[in-house]
Amino acid sequence: MRTHLISPKRLSLGIIQEIINEPTQLVLSEEARKQIVRCREYLDRKIAFDSEPIYGVTTGFGALHNKIIPVKDLHTLQLNLVRSHACGTGEPVPKEIVKIMLLLKIQSLSYGHSGVQLLTVMRLIDLFNYDILPVIYQQGSLGASGDLAPLAHLSLPLIGEGEVWMNDTKVPAGDLLKKFGLDPVELQAKEGLALLNGTQFMSAYGVWNLIKGFHLCSWANLIGALSLDAFDGLIEPFNPMIQEIRPHPGQIDTAREIKNYLNDSELIHRKKTQVQDPYSFRCIPQVHGATKDALDFTASVFSREINAVTDNPTIFPEQDMVISAGNFHGQPLAIAFDLMGIALAELGNISERRTYQLLSGARNLPPFLVAEPGLNSGMMIPQYTAASLVSQNKQLATPASVDSIESSNGQEDHVSMGANAATKTYRIITNLETILGIELMNAAQAIEFRRPAHSSAKIERLLEKYRKKVPFIRQDQILYPHISNSADFIRNINPEDF
Repeated sequence: MRTHLISPKRLSLGIIQEIINEPTQLVLSEEARKQIVRCREYLDRKIAFDSEPIYGVTTGFGALHNKIIPVKDLHTLQLNLVRSHACGTGEPVPKEIVKIMLLLKIQSLSYGHSGVQLLTVMRLIDLFNYDILPVIYQQGSLGASGDLAPLAHLSLPLIGEGEVWMNDTKVPAGDLLKKFGLDPVELQAKEGLALLNGTQFMSAYGVWNLIKGFHLCSWANLIGALSLDAFDGLIEPFNPMIQEIRPHPGQIDTAREIKNYLNDSELIHRKKTQVQDPYSFRCIPQVHGATKDALDFTASVFSREINAVTDNPTIFPEQDMVISAGNFHGQPLAIAFDLMGIALAELGNISERRTYQLLSGARNLPPFLVAEPGLNSGMMIPQYTAASLVSQNKQLATPASVDSIESSNGQEDHVSMGANAATKTYRIITNLETILGIELMNAAQAIEFRRPAHSSAKIERLLEKYRKKVPFIRQDQILYPHISNSADFIRNINPEDF
């Protein structure tokens, strides 16, 4: 079992991917321990000796910020906060994203600006290490005062309440804590607020969506290369000289990848009768490349966020200051999610157009890629499915970040809707896996009609492995299992393996 040290050292997407892909135990560094303890001790002194009210520590929350809370009730204040804010609804958050939420909340609290007890951070680490994953729901966050409802559900097990996952079954959190010998945490002043304020719901979705997005971006290039060869397309639009005079990094990288995939293809280098291909083939560098550039920008936003302190108020012991501000506001993430969703939806949009072209009966391919069209419908209807998913993705790509609804009696009068942007981008990605799977199924079908000519060694290795999951379709048969298997093939295999 590998270990990961929680410290001021920056997290990266790559590090997080390793943590969630391999069994990993979190260990809190000595430096982080000292920072957490120093901040908590400072806050305790502040409460004991300073009569000035501190938002969320000695006052109520939101529109109740002017209500002063007696010292004897500060524990109850934080307990009530966690309970009252656990108002999530909808589908459960996928467990792999819950695990990232735990990691990111631990990281944020470890910087020593949140005022939590060391015990609270250690208990979060226990949840992660024992794989005690809270049941969290997708709906409920406005992405403004942090992800309040989702993070309340994340925090309930700390106090022995709420539900957690045992395999695929929801069980009371208190029962599982007892099984592992873990006592509930008695929350101190500020702790409920530190746990609930923050962007870890949005950030965890952002990390997961980016990992998946870059994976699908690579697959789109590989499948696009296969489709280009199956369509008997031209390689000239991928010439590096074309990219150099319009030097967008994603465009340059995409063209280079396509050329590398097809470098030794017999099909791509044979004499062509056409002088141009449709845009969905000819403009792969420009379209796929723009998506890659958008993902790179989005990754830069989330790389900053996952290494940030995003609760409120923020504590600066060395400066003797507790500042109430707005680091929990999700606007940077909401805008980045919207860009990511639009960019990934476009990968599906152009993919479906290539599928359509392959079915059209052009370039000496049979209509609908079946030997006896008419008697057989062949690949006609999978394109309908892809078109349906593409259309839904266009609707899901409508920006969430331009929306806002006033809350908390006007105190929270502008919200980011970044949580909605997060979950709809996740849905776009799920749809995109199937859209690309349908293109792969059609391109693999089409290239068989080019035999005995061959594609490149990489493409032929791809086809050999793919055919173990999805057969060549000679006569009409039930196709939905092949669509599902094609999406699973893309989901679970690294395109670099070929």
